[in-house]
Amino acid sequence: MSTIPTHVALIMDGNGRWGKRNGLSRSEGHYAGTKAMEEIIDESARLGVKILTLYAFSTENWKRPKDEVNYLMSLPIKFFNKKLPEFMKRNIKILISGDIKGLPRQTRNAVEKAMEKTKNNTGLIVNFALNYSSRSEIIQAIYHVIKDAKENGLSIETLDESTFEKYLYTRGLPDPDIVIRTGGEKRISNFLMWQSSEAELCFVNELFPDFTKELFAKAIGVTSGSEEINWNAYVG
Repeated sequence: MSTIPTHVALIMDGNGRWGKRNGLSRSEGHYAGTKAMEEIIDESARLGVKILTLYAFSTENWKRPKDEVNYLMSLPIKFFNKKLPEFMKRNIKILISGDIKGLPRQTRNAVEKAMEKTKNNTGLIVNFALNYSSRSEIIQAIYHVIKDAKENGLSIETLDESTFEKYLYTRGLPDPDIVIRTGGEKRISNFLMWQSSEAELCFVNELFPDFTKELFAKAIGVTSGSEEINWNAYVG
């Protein structure tokens, strides 16, 4: 990409595998992933990316072992307790795309507090896809379209894409310019299926904790850099 993309979406895959590969637990791999995520947020703000959407937890992730899920649900609490004062100073706005009501109470409280505290910030938007499913997002959007047609006079005959997008979790945000997936898999895993229909897709082999800010900058085409990306595939 020749210019800095407005909206970058990132599937942060490979944390658990990174842990096992390095003789650690999967949870320790997820912790390493949060450190890499902090670096990517910092680099996005530095480069002038306007929106960064991070696939943090899918609805399919509930099928993982209970201890791992409990740890994953604790991470947003720790992350926002640590980073929220900094986000306020740096004018970073937090959004959540996903079924917030389905989160454990303490996790939900943490993310709702982060959204409320940062709602008036005007800098980088960090949008966490949390308890997210693109299929569920589209279904709930259809449900609310039908409900508004029945109760509020929405005209189905004049329904178009721009109207439908107002019912998605990402309403008000432009579609991503590029979707990056780390970890070697070449699929989007139920992530922003509507929104990424015109996005560039970038797949790299690096597990997410190894995905440095230099590799991120190179992936979005900001710099050629000296650090080589282990490309799995690139579809432009």
